[in-house]
Formats: sequence, structure tokens, C-alpha cells
Amino acid sequence: MWLKPEEILLKNAFKLWVTEKDNEYFVLQRRRGYGEGGGGLTGLLVGTLDTVLDSTSKVAPFRILHHTPDSQVYWSIACGVTKDEIFQHWDWLQQNIMKTLSVFDSSEDITSFVQGKIRGLIAEEGKTSHVLEDDPEKFREAYLRFENWFALPQEEKLVTYYACSYWKGKVPCQGWLYLSTNFLCFYSYLLGAEVKLVISWDEIWRLEKTSNVLLTESIHVVAHGEDHYFSMLLRLNETFVIMEQLADYSIKRLFDKDAFERERALSDPLQITKRGLEAHAKSEQFRTFFRLPKEENLLEVHESFLWVPFSHFNTLGKICLSENYLCFASQDGSQCHIIIPMREVVNVEKPDSSSRALTVYVRGKRALRFTEVRDYQRLATTIRSRCGISPSPQHSASAEVIRGECQSLINHFEDNPEDVTMMVGQKDSSKAVSTEALMTVFHPQDVENLDPKMLKEKMKEQSWNIHFSEYGRGTSMFFTRKTRDLIVRGVPEALRGELWMLFSGAVNDMATHPGYYTELVEQSLGTSTLATDEIERDLHRSLPEHPAFQSDTGISALRRVLTAYAYRNPKIGYCQAMNILTSVLLLYAKEEEAFWLLVAVCERMLPDYFNRRIIGALVDQAVFEDLIRENLPQLVENMMDLSFFSSVSLSWFLTLFISVLPIESAVNVVDCFFYDGIKAILQLGLAVLDYNMEALISCHDDAEAVTILNKFFDSVTNKDSPLPPTVQQAPVANNDKSKHLNVDISELIRDAYEKYGSIRAEEVESSRKRNKLFVIQTLEDTTKQNVIRVVSQEVKFTPAQLDDLYNLFKRQHFLSCYWTMKSPALLHHDPSLAYLEQYQLGFQQFSVLFSLLEPWAFCTNKSTLSLWVFRLIDENQDGLVNFKEFCCALDNLYCGSFTNKLKFLFKLHLPPDFDLPEDGVIKKSPERGRGKVDLQAYLKQWQNEILRKEETIKDLPRINQAQFIQFSKTLYNIFHGDPEEESLYRAVAHVTSLLLRMEEVGRRLQEPSSPPASLKPNPADGEDEAPLTPKNSDTPSPQEAGPDLSGADWSFSFEQVLASLLNEPEIVSFFDRHVDIQSRVKLAQVAQLKLTGNSK
Repeated sequence: MWLKPEEILLKNAFKLWVTEKDNEYFVLQRRRGYGEGGGGLTGLLVGTLDTVLDSTSKVAPFRILHHTPDSQVYWSIACGVTKDEIFQHWDWLQQNIMKTLSVFDSSEDITSFVQGKIRGLIAEEGKTSHVLEDDPEKFREAYLRFENWFALPQEEKLVTYYACSYWKGKVPCQGWLYLSTNFLCFYSYLLGAEVKLVISWDEIWRLEKTSNVLLTESIHVVAHGEDHYFSMLLRLNETFVIMEQLADYSIKRLFDKDAFERERALSDPLQITKRGLEAHAKSEQFRTFFRLPKEENLLEVHESFLWVPFSHFNTLGKICLSENYLCFASQDGSQCHIIIPMREVVNVEKPDSSSRALTVYVRGKRALRFTEVRDYQRLATTIRSRCGISPSPQHSASAEVIRGECQSLINHFEDNPEDVTMMVGQKDSSKAVSTEALMTVFHPQDVENLDPKMLKEKMKEQSWNIHFSEYGRGTSMFFTRKTRDLIVRGVPEALRGELWMLFSGAVNDMATHPGYYTELVEQSLGTSTLATDEIERDLHRSLPEHPAFQSDTGISALRRVLTAYAYRNPKIGYCQAMNILTSVLLLYAKEEEAFWLLVAVCERMLPDYFNRRIIGALVDQAVFEDLIRENLPQLVENMMDLSFFSSVSLSWFLTLFISVLPIESAVNVVDCFFYDGIKAILQLGLAVLDYNMEALISCHDDAEAVTILNKFFDSVTNKDSPLPPTVQQAPVANNDKSKHLNVDISELIRDAYEKYGSIRAEEVESSRKRNKLFVIQTLEDTTKQNVIRVVSQEVKFTPAQLDDLYNLFKRQHFLSCYWTMKSPALLHHDPSLAYLEQYQLGFQQFSVLFSLLEPWAFCTNKSTLSLWVFRLIDENQDGLVNFKEFCCALDNLYCGSFTNKLKFLFKLHLPPDFDLPEDGVIKKSPERGRGKVDLQAYLKQWQNEILRKEETIKDLPRINQAQFIQFSKTLYNIFHGDPEEESLYRAVAHVTSLLLRMEEVGRRLQEPSSPPASLKPNPADGEDEAPLTPKNSDTPSPQEAGPDLSGADWSFSFEQVLASLLNEPEIVSFFDRHVDIQSRVKLAQVAQLKLTGNSK
């Protein structure tokens, strides 16, 4: 069958494949071990591996590859089970493709044509084919097996399943891989040996495709420090993409709540489907490639040809349609692409039905002609409906009239700008918001200046004007290789702001949100938050050497932009490095444009960079390390510890090299960033290390390496910059100038593109996803180690025991989030909080976990007594229990002295100081949000914790009658099932009778004048043997404990209770008996998931 063209590596492939036929552009290969000859020992091994595995997972024994003579890249385009099947594909290629390929001039065009034809054949076959996983009956059978084998809660949703082999050690186990919303599961049963594997997505550290001599391709999963390999998948790439999506979905939902809140399409974990994940992945890729807002989703894709006027050629590509944009990209994505906002479309026509063509007319008297569109009529109707265009013949003429009227209004307002405010009734905000780029104000270009630098600047502008005339200007401009070439040479000062807006997609954001920035400035004016305090502190540190930020004009504009963004996105608020980036944006863009550029950078181009954990920057540093290993092997061989490059390059990524390069050179880097995204920063980073390779290899320590890089950055200049010396940054004095000659930034960027321009944006995004798992799990592990270090000082548990308890505690937190959208624990999870407060349990989650771990089984799940324990250990009374509070309670019960254990049980029955909210809403104090955080509240809380003295037994209040009765029943429940149960019961009865008699005697001594008739019968009479009946069921509340035994109030102090119980050796020995917490932990690890599911 025909395969979607995919690039393959032939490094080890020739050991497994034999070439049967080949020509200039195609190769037909047979897998060793099939057909004649057998292939010797290698063929025997390969044949044995393929034969013993499940028939649905076998590797096809025949395949066809496409390649070109001047390229080392091969593309798989077909596979076959039999020789006849593969020969039919081969003959079709000879008859229909080979003759056509001779007309192409370049190998890239040949490959694009072949790939387009193969995709067309697959699309035709797809109309009649049936995918097995989409069969409802088959899927239902698989779901029943999934439920039976793994016994997960009923809410767990199976997404898809595949037949595969799981490598346990060196032996493969053939079975089934089940991918559900929260778990990766595998099951195999062969010759009495059962293999069962359940891994939650939030526990995965690594997820990647690998290959070696034995396994051509496999999926490698790392979890809990163990390696898991899955191979022999019929659709390995599809399986990997689904696994990648599910892991990313879990990470965002559980660890990165802010990012997940923007993913509305996958908000409900009970509605996740394979089709939904695939659609989400395509939409995400679509938005990333075309730099579109997060709200856009890929709705339709149509293959077609687009007439490219500048090359007089029809290029094959795809039309991608979203809610508000019509986009086109050529087959390989690099030849050309164009973005057409629906608001710019004025008409759609179908002039030629024979060629299945349609023409889209755009403002500015431009037209785009698409041909060979299979469903061109429906596409034209869809575009018209989304643009609000009437399909009537008179529309074209009326549109011209409307455009003429609009143009006359525009001309009028350009001549009379004061009429704009009167026309729309907009508030006069010209005094508050700057309408000019700061560079225009502080460094206006001198038209009469004809020095060489200004002449070269004029030549650049002329090159761009020619480009605009050929490729268009504004939102509907063609993006081509020539565009990138012009970017690499450097953008003219006068066009920098316009092109940044266009390349970043910020121009669309601003066009669809008129007046939004002005409203934000007015709303945020005068607000006082932590963000505004930090902004004020950093305002004068932002490019302080530039004249624009030595005046109130620049400082005020910077304050407004940063404050408005902090008000727009309080989750990010303000982070260091944002001030430096925004300063540069304000130099070349108007104030409102700078705001939207900052939005594009923080929310699309550099996701998760500007927050307290800077996850995005750490992920890209991991990507950078991978690229260093791949492209600079000599550096890797001589510098074993690559973490140095992560620490030194952090500022490169956070500030786009602005903080390390002179401003006149850094803006050239920003030009490339807005066009190519993070790929441009990665390329430049590699070029910097390559340039300093010899010096870095010979350095003796990290400090020397940092010095080398700093001297290099100081030597980078921009010889073409037209900026005057007062604006340019003077290089730091360097006594060793012979070693560092000046390096021109344009040459450095050109070198980066020539050497490392082959890095594809798709590879970077894939590496980002792969490394994000590792980065987040590393941060989580750091959090765990810090929490354990703090808690270990308070308890007697060993670090290994605390590690197990932390894993159980964290897993219980996640289990409460797996099957619901509005879990209180998930809604209030905040990674920016202190380590101890990041993971906390509400009462429902605490009740499950405490019932599994407490030593005497006296608290059943969700019992009233469990609620009392929760209220007792919730010290700050916020309706949540953190890990320290949880461990201190367990430590008291497992490792405490007899007195401490008894004191815990005694306090358990005292009335609580607060009531747990019944609705599960968690009250946080102090509040977080847009308002200013009350730092005094934090300081007061810390002071109280420091001054809090250790509680003594004399500080405990007295326990009344109802509470004492409940206390006695709790003791009976604790002793139930113990081998010494009867003697313990008698001891409790004896203590109870003794205490009651002591209390009665004390009352008589205190009231000698009271007549004997006023006294009620002695509550202890007749209760010497068993004053209270043991109850093994859930204990009732104190109000339901029983009738009042005395008309007068009576109570006991803790000292009385302690002294009485100390006289009973059976009770003392029971509480002093060692209880092994490790056995409880092991049982909890097995039962936690099942018990949580049953308690829902």
C-alpha cells in the first residue's frame, strides 16, 4: 500500500534490507529473511523476530523508497506484504511518474512532486478503506478487556489501543498497548506468564522514538527510573503522536494549569478522543506555523495549486482554513506561504469550473488564484459565509462602490485627524499613549545625510520596496526564501516596527482588538500590586544608556506597556527580562504595537518563558544541549558537562541576546527571531559556540569560559548601523584585542544560517515536547527533595520512607484531578507557592490516604473521626492539609511516645476551632490575584510560627462528658482485632470507672453543703466491668454518643486521663509496640488507585 512520505535513516537499514530493483529516483527493497536466499545469519535473525510476533504487528517485507541523485535523504512511499503487490506499485511508478520527472530542474521540485502524487493516491484510497480502531464493535471489545485487565475506575476513558511487543529485559512480550486519558497500559499473557504494566502519564520522564540493530524502530518510555520499550507497531508514528499528545495533555492539566486553561478544546478529561487529540495537534501545528492567535482552529485542509505571480509558476500546496484566516503553504513550507485574514477578503469567484479553480480578491487590488481544488465550490461558499460576502453577481460592483467610499473617508481622516475622535466617540488618549516609535522621536533620520552608512540604509529600504512590489505588502504578503535572505542581511530602521508586527502576527491581534490597549492603560492606571512594584524598580534599569530611557517619555511608555500587560495577564504579571525586551520593542514600534508584540512573544512565540519557573526557557536550553551534541561533537568530547552552556545561555534565550550584545547588533537578532522564532536563537547560539570552539576547549574552568564568551560579545559590532554614537553601546574595554577581532553581526547571522539553517522548525517543536517532560519532572523532583529536607527535621521517618510517603501524597492529589474538571485541589494548585504548599489534600483525598496509612485502622474512609483528624492537623485552617502536616500526624502515631500518641487522640475529641466548608471550596489567605498581596499578613503568620511555644499537657483544655464517651469508643475501635483485645477492653473499662469515681469524689469535696438528695446516681455504678459497649462501626458525632449520665457538668483533664492509663500495662505496651510503616506503604501503593475509584 502507499505510505505517507516519511524521511528515514539508512544508517543501519542495509543490515536488514536487500535491494531488489533501483533506478535514478526509486529503490525497491526486500527485508532479509524473506524470499529466496534467506540472507544468512542476519536474515535468519530478522526472519525469526518477525515471525514470532503477532501478525498484526509484522514489518512489511517489501518497501519502495524515493530519493534523488544529489541527496542522501530517502523517503518511504510504499510497502507490501507480497512481491506481486509491491511490483504493481513499482510498475505504476515507472509508467506514470518517471517520464514526468525529467521536466523538473531541481531535486527539491522532484521530491515535492512525488510526495504530492503519493498523498493524492492515499487520499483516493482513504475513501474506501476502513480503519480497524474506528470500528465501534472492535473498540467496545477492547474497552471491556481494558476494564477487566487493569481494574481502573469506570471514569477512565480508553482513547485507543495497538498490538505491539514490550521488551521486558531482553525478551519481547507480544501483547496489547492501551492508551487512556491518564494511563499507559500494557497486557500480555503467553504460556502462563502474565505481564501487566500501568504507568500514569504524569510519571513519565522521557518519551521518544529510538532505533538500533535489533529494533528498527521502537518507542522508549522512562518512568520511575525504569526503561520501557515498545516495538513492532504497525503504525508506530501514529502511536507515538497519540502518546506524545496524551503526555503533553497530562503535563499541562496537572503541572502547568495556566497553559492548560488556554486549551479549551481539551478541557474535559472525560471527553478526550483519538480524533480530538489528532485535531488538536494539527491545530497547534497550524497556529505555530502561521503565527495565529490561540483561538484559531484548523477547520479544513484542501490540496491545490496557487499561481505565484513573482515566479510565474503554479506551486503545489495546501489551503488551510480556520475561523478567521485563509492560509496557504507550499508543499515543503519553505518555498512560499501566505496568510489572508478573512477581514481582508472582498470577494470570491469561481471563474473556471474545468480547472476546479477559485479566485480570492483581497483589499489592495490583489487576487489569489487557486486551481485543482477538489471541493472548490464548497470552499468558495465557506469563505463567502465567513467573510459575510453575498454570492450575487452584483456584489462585485457594490464592493467596488463601498471600497471607494471607504477610501474617501480614509483620505478625509488622514487630512483631518481631529475628526476621528468626533466620529467614533473615542476618549482622547493621545496624551496617555505615545503614537510614535521612540527611535523616530530621539533619532530622526536625516534625509540629507549621505554618508556611506545612510546610503547603505537607503539601499536596504529600496530592496524591501522592490520586494513589496513583487510579493505584496502587509498582512497578505507572500513569505518566501527571498524574504528570509533580506531578513538575514538586516532590516532597515524605518521598516523594523512594521515587519516585526507582520512576522509575529501581532498585526492581526491589534486589528481584531481596536481600543483594547487604551482601555487596559486606563484600567491599570493607579493599581498597586507586586507586579507594579517590581516594574517601578526595573524601569530605570532598562537600556539606561539609551537617550530614550533617560527621559520621562520613554520611561512612561515603558511603564504603561508593562503595567497594561501585567493587568491583562496576572498569571505572568511581570518577570525580569520583560523590561529589556519591551524597551527594544518601544524603540522601533508605536506604544500600542509594542504592547501587542509583547503579547505575541510572551503568549505564543516564547510560551512559559516569563513565569516564576521559566519552564519554557529551561526546555529550550535542553533543546539547545541536544543540538550541541548533534552539531558540535568536538566541543562535547572535550567538555563533558554541558550544563555549563545551559546556565550561561539562559540570558540569551530570555532576552533574545539583547542583554549580551550591543543594542545596534541585538536588533538584527530580534529581526531573525520574529521571522523564524526560537529556531533563529538556537542557530545563533550554535554559531557563537562554533566561533569560539578552540578557546572554549582550551579553557580550564567555567569562569574562564564565561570570560571568553563575554569578550566575544563585546567584540560584536554592526558596521552598517546608521545609529549615532550617542545611541550605540560602547564596547567594554578589552586589553586583549588581538584575540578578539571585531565580528560583524550580519556575518555572524549569515554564518549561523549557512551552517545550521537546515534545522527544521518541526524538529525543534518535537524536541521541545520531548524535553518538556524531563524538565518538568526534574523541577518536580527538586520540589520533592526540598520538601523532604524540610520535613525530615520535624519527624523521625527516614528519607526513603519520606520519599515513599511523598509519592503517595502527590499521587493522591493527582487522583483527585484525573476524572474531574473542577477539583478543588487542582483549581488551587499553584507552582509559584512555597514547596510545602504546592501539593495539598482536601478532606475527601486526605480521608482516603489516611485510612490506608494510619497504624491502627480506627479511621475508615470518610468517617466522622477522619474528619476530626483532618481538622486537627490543618493548622492554618484553610481546608487543606500539606505534606508536612500530614507527616507530622503520622509521625506522632508511629514514632511518638505514649504521652504524645495519647495527647493526639485526646485533642482529636476536643471541639474544633473552625468548621470545614461543606461545599469543598478552599479558602486561601491571603488572597492572590490582581490586588496587592498583603505582605504584612505573611510576616505576621511567620512571626506567629516562630514565637509559637511548644504545647504542654497543662495547656490542653478539659474534656467533657460526651467527648470522653467518644474518646473511650475510639480506644475500643483501636483495640478491635488485636490479639490482646479482651484484656485491653477490660483495661479501658477499669480506667473509665476509676475516672468517673475520681470525678464524683472531687465534686463532693468541692460542694460539701449540697444535700445528698441533689446528687444523681453515680454514673459508674454497675459499670465496673463494661461501662461502655465497644462499637466497631464508624463512630458517631459527640452529639449522638448517648444520653447525659449526670445532671451536673463534669469533665476530665488530660493529666487525669494520662495518669489513669499509665496504670494499665496492657494499654501502655500496646501503644509502645512498634508498627512497621513500610508494610503499610506497600499496601497503600497497591490499593490507592482502587480505593480512590470506589470512593468517588
